[in-house]
Amino acid sequence: MALRRIALRDFVIVEALEIDFATGFTALTGETGAGKSILVDALQLVMGARADASVVRASASRADLVAEFDQWDSVRDWLADGGFEFEEPLLLRRTIEANGKSRGWINGTPATATQLRALGSRLVDIHGQHAWQNLMTPGSVRRLLDAYAEADASSVLAAWNQWRDAARGLEAARQVQVSAGEERDRLQWQISELAVLSPGDAEWDELNAQHTRLGHAQALMDAAQTAAALLDADDAGARHALTQAREAVGGQEHLEPRFRSITSLLSDGLAQTEEALHELHAYLRRDALDAEQLQQLDARVSLWIGLARRFKRSPAELPLLLAGWKTSLSELEASSDLQTLERAERAAHSRYASAAETLTRQRQKASKPLSNAVTELLQTLGMAGGTFAVQLANAGQPGPQGMEDVEFLVAGHTGQELRPIGKVASGGELSRVALAIAVTTSAIGSAGTLIFDEVDAGVGGVVAHTVGHLMQRLGAAHQVLAVTHLAQVAACADHHLVVTKKRGRLGSASGVSIATGAGRTTEIARMLGGAEGSITSLAHAQEMLDLANTDIGERPPA
Repeated sequence: MALRRIALRDFVIVEALEIDFATGFTALTGETGAGKSILVDALQLVMGARADASVVRASASRADLVAEFDQWDSVRDWLADGGFEFEEPLLLRRTIEANGKSRGWINGTPATATQLRALGSRLVDIHGQHAWQNLMTPGSVRRLLDAYAEADASSVLAAWNQWRDAARGLEAARQVQVSAGEERDRLQWQISELAVLSPGDAEWDELNAQHTRLGHAQALMDAAQTAAALLDADDAGARHALTQAREAVGGQEHLEPRFRSITSLLSDGLAQTEEALHELHAYLRRDALDAEQLQQLDARVSLWIGLARRFKRSPAELPLLLAGWKTSLSELEASSDLQTLERAERAAHSRYASAAETLTRQRQKASKPLSNAVTELLQTLGMAGGTFAVQLANAGQPGPQGMEDVEFLVAGHTGQELRPIGKVASGGELSRVALAIAVTTSAIGSAGTLIFDEVDAGVGGVVAHTVGHLMQRLGAAHQVLAVTHLAQVAACADHHLVVTKKRGRLGSASGVSIATGAGRTTEIARMLGGAEGSITSLAHAQEMLDLANTDIGERPPA
């Protein structure tokens, strides 16, 4: 996996820029303020770093950043899980609007900043010039060791959270036990009171409607009797009238064909009248039954209303109230099952202890190799006799990150006592320790591209040559990009890019060019601080380039 190209438009002081990158070790140099670190900032943004409107070039509407990678089989599964295409090359794009809003894409598919960061961490490992500051925080130190040990600390964190939740649940249940008896008795009494009613969900509305209807039974009976009388009176009833009308018209159908339809209509009306009479007589026969039913409904409605008043709720709320009490009682009884909760807490603790012990063993196994590797590098970085050690101390009590505290100790020279890295007085020593750790941990990382942004600050002379050869050695197995102000480091690079700043019609703008041959010699001479065009400085620069090709193993230690 390697970075192939970066394309920027309207980013800070960059109007439009495309940079192609090669494998091996590439140095990025240029005058102070030319924009060397801007390229690193752009790469971090395209990989999901926090963005704001300040990165958009003045007078532009938005900044557009693209990073292109090749040989990306190692992230194929990650892309598949996220729903991203497998097209080659792998393209990451980010735009930042002048109002601060940003959007991201992976292979043309919209992606969140979180997704860009997750993918970017698999592609690129960036070490900044203030990397030593991270060595002051316990979390960063612990993560460095875990990364070197290839340990999965996330499983310990997950087990810790499960154990904590189980312990909290158990403690809450124990506290509930104090008042649980009274609460349980109260709920059981309330449930028993409403259980007598056993209210149905929609029963009240239907019951109320029936009760209202039966409460007007006499009026309904009078109406039915009146209707029946009007329909069935011997001489003046509707049935008698319809019958006579049908016979009168029907007797003349042979003379007037139109009477046939009228006769049919009268027959239909007579049939419907008969049916209505049948229903009315049936309704009138229910008088005694309705009276009995009304008595039962009265008792039922009274029970509903009485319980509603007792519990200060409307009758319609009683079914929901009963269901809530039953749920509360069930939860109370479940929470009071201390034996089950205690078993769950013990099982969660056992899982945590097992995961934490595994992590401890991994840290212990990696501590000595990391200590030895960093100590060895310190000897070549101007700290002869210096020692680096990883110390694991019992944390006193288990925690989400394991059962031990991790601390880095340093002795600057022979005979000096190992002290916590935060108490090392020399800023130069801190920078060199950070560089040694960065080189050591990057060498075993999974990222294909390593970027060092002025991590060589504070070193010079023979140590600077050593740093350059370290980068050169890393470049044999990784793609290495180093932003540097040291000629000794740049001279060791397989490829050399020079960042320049020029004044244009829209203001200052950065550009990048490939330095080769005489151009590279001139840039190395500039970095050495020699007079421009000086034969002496050019000769020194060429000598330095020639020396850089000498294998570090053939040179005496620093």
